[in-house]
Formats: sequence, structure tokens, C-alpha cells
Amino acid sequence: MKVVTMTMLSLAMLIFAIPAHAVTSKCEECHTKLTPGIVKDFNRGVMSEELTCTACHGDGHMGDDDVAKAKLPTISTCQECHEDQAGQYLSGKHAKGLLPITAFPGFAHKQPKAFIAGQKGCNGCHNLGIVNEKSRTEGLAGEFRSHFKYGMDCQNCHTRHAFSKAEAQQPEACMQCHTGFDHAQWEMWTRSKHGAAYMTNRKAERGPTCQKCHMSGGNHRVMTAWGFLAVRLPEKDAEWMGYRVSILKALGVLDSKGKPTARLDVVKVADMARLTEKAFDAERNAMVNTCKECHSETYVTKSLENSDQMIKAADKIFAEAIELITNLYKDQLLASTTNAATSPYPDLLTFYEVDSHIEELLYEMFMDYRMKTYQASFHLMPDYTTWYGLAKMKETLVEMKDIDKQLRADVRK
Repeated sequence: MKVVTMTMLSLAMLIFAIPAHAVTSKCEECHTKLTPGIVKDFNRGVMSEELTCTACHGDGHMGDDDVAKAKLPTISTCQECHEDQAGQYLSGKHAKGLLPITAFPGFAHKQPKAFIAGQKGCNGCHNLGIVNEKSRTEGLAGEFRSHFKYGMDCQNCHTRHAFSKAEAQQPEACMQCHTGFDHAQWEMWTRSKHGAAYMTNRKAERGPTCQKCHMSGGNHRVMTAWGFLAVRLPEKDAEWMGYRVSILKALGVLDSKGKPTARLDVVKVADMARLTEKAFDAERNAMVNTCKECHSETYVTKSLENSDQMIKAADKIFAEAIELITNLYKDQLLASTTNAATSPYPDLLTFYEVDSHIEELLYEMFMDYRMKTYQASFHLMPDYTTWYGLAKMKETLVEMKDIDKQLRADVRK
């Protein structure tokens, strides 16, 4: 009994000897009551050991009557302390995520207001790229400005307000964006040998995560050889280049005569494709070196080359589908509802804003099946490559040919 009493007394003394978190700034005096979850989150992170809220939000807002003066942080805010990581990030593709939304407004402007303003659609992820206050207020077209005032950068992976490095190092941090219809990397990786090895041996870290392959050494640049569109120039394979010309015309990067358009400049700025052999080889060699940490160079090189060939196989089908639609436009059997800049080719960047079923099929081939064919191949998920990718491309082309045949038959009647 005496031992128990002494133990309880010692425990009580220990509890009272450890003070609860002391309020470290005037901000917490209010926000402990108003937004206690945010305060708790902030004090969970290591930044709370040295910084207060004003380090990121400024000291313009300190009461009820000046709430609008609270500064919303951007990548420049983070850069003040994390210069190397911010520099790497700004040189990579993620920092350019906002550009596709604002560069092709013909698609975005047709969406429900909540799609843009409420960040319920593409820009729920594609709000990356607001570098500083100037780019937030001046860098966007008029009606886009108010929609992106909450655009995020570091906060997408190091989520507010803990900004945890450990959290951002987990593959689930990538899942929020890299999932679903046109970029199902999460589904592919988790079902691959790499994903299975990691998920079943998390503590041992046997399998590579997204960060291990795409952020080797902690580099925040995050780039790939093929890019999102799986397009490169130049192309030594003449047959493949023929397919790619059709694709580039449908992307609006080349006009109907094969000449570069203004849209090519957007592709360059957004780093959506590798446009020199040197640029492609640099990213490919970086990935080879990462893979060599676990595999032989021969295996790595052959595996990547086989994935390249899956892109070619997909492009052959895709190019035929594009030319099929183009010929229907030329023969005036199908009214073009796409961008006149790419006429007589379909404009793939109108996405699903088309008026006919056959054009919708082309969109699905582009953003769903072709993506899965090559993305799954590089992520070592053969089932997605075959049945969710290449097989669906072939099935869709058959359906498109049937529609083409019917349209031509109807004219002859």
C-alpha cells in the first residue's frame, strides 16, 4: 500500500512538473479558442520550437478588426528558411502546376464556378505555382485571380500546420493528387512488386516509395524523362515520329502543316515534354542511377526501354484514332467543335468539352487508356498496362471505326 501511494505521489509530481504548452504568441491567445485544431497542429511540428505564427503570416493581423491583413504564405515565404529545397522545387514540374489551368482557359471557363473558385476540380491539385504575392495578384488573368489566392506549394506535401517532414516522406503524401482517371500512379504503385514490398514491410522499408524514386537524395525537383504527355523531341525512330506528329498536331503544338504554334511555348514553359536529346537523357540517366541502387544496370536499362516501347505501341493506336477523327472533319461528316488553331485536327486539350460520342472516345483514349498504358509500365504494374491500358485502346479504336463506317454509310444512303 505504501509502495502504491508513493508511486501515485511520484506520478502526480511528474505530471504537475511538466507544464502544458505555454502560449507563445498573441495569435494563440485567440486561435486556441477559434481554431484549436490549427494551434494543436502547429505545436505538433518542429517549427513551433523556434517560430511563431507571425513568421509566415506576418503581424498585420492581430485582432478582430484587421483579419484581412493576415498574410497568406507562398513558396517565397518557405524559401526564407529552406532555400535549397525551395530552389529545387522551383526548378521542377510541380511548381508549374498552375500553368495548365490558366494557359488553356477554353476548357476551364466551361466548368461550374465551384470547379475553379471552390477548387473542386483540376485546380484542387493544380493550384501549385503561386510563387509570391505578386504572382498571386498580378500573374493571373483577371477572373482567375480570386480563385487562386489560396494556392499552395510546400503545404501540399508538408500539410498545414505541422509541416511534417516525416509525413511528406510517406507515399500517402503523393496519393492525394496522383490517383484516379488520368494519373493512377497510386493504384499502380501499391499493386506493383515495389508497392507490395513496401506496404508489407514498412519498418524495414524494403520497397521503394514515390519519394525514393522521384526525389532521390531528398531533391525536391521531381522530374521524369517522358513528362506527363509522354512526348519527346527529337525522335530517332522514324516510324514512331510519324505517330508523334499526329499527336503533336492534335495537342495543338504543331499546326496542320507541321509548323510549331504558340502553344509550343506553353509546353516549354510548363516543362511538359523533353524537347532536346540532352534534356531527355539527363532525366533518364538520373532515374537509371536511382534504380541501380537495387538492380543491375542491364536490368534497369532493358526495363526502361521496354516501357518506352509500350509508349510507341500506344502511340500507334492513338495516332490512327486521331487521323480517323481528322478525316471525318475534312470530309465534313463530323462538325468540328474544337480549337480552330489545330484545324482540321481535333484539339485534345478541350478534354471532354466535345459534342459527339466519337470525339469523347478519343478523349478517353488520350487521358485514360494511353496514360495507363505507359504509366503502369514504368510503375511495374502489368495488369494496368494490359487490361486498363493497351486493351482498352484497341477496344476503343474498334468502336471508333464502327462509328466512322456508320457515318460514311449514312451519307451514301
